[in-house]
Amino acid sequence: MRLTYTSDLWWKNAVIYCLDVETYKDGDGDGIGDFRGLTQQIDYLHSLGITCLWLMPFFPTPNKDDGYDIVDFYSVDPRLGTLGDFVEFMRTAKDRGIRVIADLVVNHTSDQHPWFRESRSSKDSKYRDWYVWSDTPEPDDPGAIVFPDKEDSLWELDEKTGQYYLHSFYTFQPDLNVANPEVRDEIARILGFWMELGLSGFRVDAVPFLIENVGDKLPDPHAFLADLRAFMNRREGGSILLGEVNLPYKDLIAYFGNGNGDQLTMCFDFLLMQRAWLALARCEAEPIAEALRARPESPKDSQWGTFLRNHDELTLDKLSDEERQEVFDAFGPEKDMQIYGRGLRRRLPSMLGGDLRRIKMAYSLLLSMPGTPVIFYGEEIGMGENLDEEGRMAVRTPMQWSRDGGFSDATPARTMPAGTFGPDRVNVADQKRDPDSLLRWFQLLIERYRECPELAWGENSVLKTGHPAVFAHRCDAADAAVVAVHNLSDAATEVELGLKDLDGRVLTDLLSDETMEVADGRVRLAMGPHGCRWLRATPRKDMPPEDAAITAQ
Repeated sequence: MRLTYTSDLWWKNAVIYCLDVETYKDGDGDGIGDFRGLTQQIDYLHSLGITCLWLMPFFPTPNKDDGYDIVDFYSVDPRLGTLGDFVEFMRTAKDRGIRVIADLVVNHTSDQHPWFRESRSSKDSKYRDWYVWSDTPEPDDPGAIVFPDKEDSLWELDEKTGQYYLHSFYTFQPDLNVANPEVRDEIARILGFWMELGLSGFRVDAVPFLIENVGDKLPDPHAFLADLRAFMNRREGGSILLGEVNLPYKDLIAYFGNGNGDQLTMCFDFLLMQRAWLALARCEAEPIAEALRARPESPKDSQWGTFLRNHDELTLDKLSDEERQEVFDAFGPEKDMQIYGRGLRRRLPSMLGGDLRRIKMAYSLLLSMPGTPVIFYGEEIGMGENLDEEGRMAVRTPMQWSRDGGFSDATPARTMPAGTFGPDRVNVADQKRDPDSLLRWFQLLIERYRECPELAWGENSVLKTGHPAVFAHRCDAADAAVVAVHNLSDAATEVELGLKDLDGRVLTDLLSDETMEVADGRVRLAMGPHGCRWLRATPRKDMPPEDAAITAQ
């Protein structure tokens, strides 16, 4: 049996790297990152092995919500450069074989957007129905308020017109009314505009809010996603929609579409992420195993996006109160480390106490998970957070390029961490020269991940290890198999895995080049403290080469 995969499905085994242009690299010396600075670092990203960049919002904005409050969907914020700078960046990324996607934030606009300013000018405005208005809004469900530390309602009275407008997030971010066909057409134009400038897709912000807040005004909200996907497929068959859908699996699966992946191309696996943090807190494998056993198979031509940390708070909302408290106690016991009562505003390396063995194991776990890994900028060098910054901005600090920061010739507009995770101790320049650094470990993991399409394309199964702290799973595609084993504890141990169907085959540890043979259907492994192994089974000698191959076309 031959497994064949095509370039149109490039995202199946991509490595996605999320960054904020504003905090990545300053190219003009004003203390703010920009597209010129980002373009200068393309070769660094290429050497790391990144195949897709996800850009956080870079559009004109009053910047009350770090760019997620947009006043113009068709331009670049002047602080970050020009459309010409963007095009030059896209050309350079394409030259290095790196695709680019961007945040699609169309659940809402800024209240300073011309559409909303016109909308609130009169009830008869031609843009009135572009937003969601009500004379007598329904009482708020307290649990539906996303930012309970800042907002106490989802509705805001507009005194001039005497009606209330809906804002699922902040008061200054009025919700667009996607039930209005003119709004849906405009969103498609936005996608088409940026695709013409080279984007390969979009990360869709807050998808449930986008399609569900219009009540019964849209007969089939999911049809809107299907229409967007169809529009993009007509423009570029390999384009993607990566959805932020933090829902239970039974509700989330509908966002992929009708079984052919005709809506979102990928969905983030928030549930696996949260169970992984519970597993790390307990040093027990079962929470991860539970999540993978419960996770539905993604429909044809769709994929799961896997991650351990992103640009927002580390949300733990799908854990029970007791489970959430376990993670708080382990990784964020102080109140200023917590946010919204449901999450943490810390980065992974600091949550793991700077323990390099444990940090390396955690990222090995991420890259070996079935799906497409998504990395937040700075993770590859072990950046920490700055709790002096407000809210989620604690994890959105400038990239640390050298011992003096290296982000800008001027004083950065945002402050880097100090102490253990300051740039004098955590930076790209030093780690490039250290063969045992986290940066070099990331390069190895990404290289091995790209060499193992089984991890992204294969059928996943959880293995029994006989040890509560050791998690093992395997991914099979055709006759190829990769077995990944991770010790979540700080104690060395041995485990025995049953691999009856691999009897007589040689396993090669891709992280150390050690080899071993499966004998009598079993293999015994020594696992060091926070140890990790990626074991690839070589094809049987009696198998014809054409049947053992995994080929790219």
